[in-house]
Amino acid sequence: MPASVPVPRQRTGPAPEAERGPVADSAVGGPGDTSAEDAEGASVEGTSAKDASVGGDLTLLVIADDPAGDLTTAPDDLTQPEGSGATGTRLRIRTARNLTEAERLLTDDIHCILVDLALPAVGGMDAADELAPLKHVLRLAPRHAVLALAAEGDVERAAAAVRAGAQDYLFRDELDGRLLSRAIRYAVERKRADIAQRQLTESRLRAQENARLERGLLPTPLLQGSDLRFSSHYRPGRSRALLGGDFYDTVRTPDGTVHAMIGDVCGHGPDEAALGVELRIAWRALTLAGLCGDRLLATLQQVLEHERESEEIFATLCTVDIAPDGRRAGLCLAGHPSPLITREGRAGELLPYEDGGPALGLLPGARWPRRQVELGGSWSLMMYTDGLIEGRVGPGATQRLGQEGMVEMVNGHLADGLSGDDLLEAAVARARELNGGELTDDVAVLLLGRGA
Repeated sequence: MPASVPVPRQRTGPAPEAERGPVADSAVGGPGDTSAEDAEGASVEGTSAKDASVGGDLTLLVIADDPAGDLTTAPDDLTQPEGSGATGTRLRIRTARNLTEAERLLTDDIHCILVDLALPAVGGMDAADELAPLKHVLRLAPRHAVLALAAEGDVERAAAAVRAGAQDYLFRDELDGRLLSRAIRYAVERKRADIAQRQLTESRLRAQENARLERGLLPTPLLQGSDLRFSSHYRPGRSRALLGGDFYDTVRTPDGTVHAMIGDVCGHGPDEAALGVELRIAWRALTLAGLCGDRLLATLQQVLEHERESEEIFATLCTVDIAPDGRRAGLCLAGHPSPLITREGRAGELLPYEDGGPALGLLPGARWPRRQVELGGSWSLMMYTDGLIEGRVGPGATQRLGQEGMVEMVNGHLADGLSGDDLLEAAVARARELNGGELTDDVAVLLLGRGA
């Protein structure tokens, strides 16, 4: 809204008498209804311009040079008759002779505004724009239904008012109670539908934008020139999200070494997801710069300590660097579950984890030993986050799947001949089935393989 347009503070009740001045405010009801509250134009309790029901009492604000002359309807004409679906419904009318009075009367209990298109432009408005007063009201009351009041035969101007944002228009000479009441209800419902549609569209656009951003933050493995097979599965625990606190990445450095990492920031919200992205990008940059093992993890801990919101936030991490010949690997664990390795002709088993260090962010000056692991000529290495192993083993059960249960489950899928993406999809689906429903934590699984 331009700075020249004043925005009054909205009130939920009627204006005090000292503020009301000579402006008329009437409440029209059924026969014999002469309550003092109605005479003072008090608002209907519990209703507002945003949430009034169709069959409830409605309040109309009329802005015209001679509002009393424009509204010549009888009180009985404004009361909904029996059988109309709104028995006894009253239409309250407030009147303002100019835009200044209208701003003072524009409270939350107003449901609809009737603007006379013959109103003159006031200071700060474009005098050449015949719709300037209407546009001023539309800017002033963006969530209220607005009707335009036009002279008989001024169809073009009335249509232009609708194009400018009014819900409908009425001709002055044809105005009667039944038409006015119906037009007000139509305008209120149309405005409500327009607002709901706009909110829905904005929500959809935000969701699409968030999805694009989150997809852009998901990793793209850099394995050009490597003969290793790569598969991954990622499912955030947050509803309708693409990104969670779990993160992973894989890159190949110029010397032919393949570096893989998987980690988990404690928590499940968007802040944890953002921190996971920061750690993943930092890991990739540090790895491409030549760091690995303890030096890399110590630097990542510094990044975590500077970026986290509180000292209680920590992250677990597992890093693997596979030699160019693919037969050996260095393993570092920072409070993270040990990977599962399957060698040709042998069942899968967990890699040693006794020499692991603490999670990042827990202990200042911690160390993370790098353990050398023999892989062999043909192997498959599965790295995962604890979301895969912390599910229950049956509806209502207290026992969790755990690492041993996960190893047994994966070996069963391997015996069925599954591999790659099929193996990961089956493992996650089985863990969810055993849990009796969706897994509540983020789940990330990474699979690297070599040979048959």
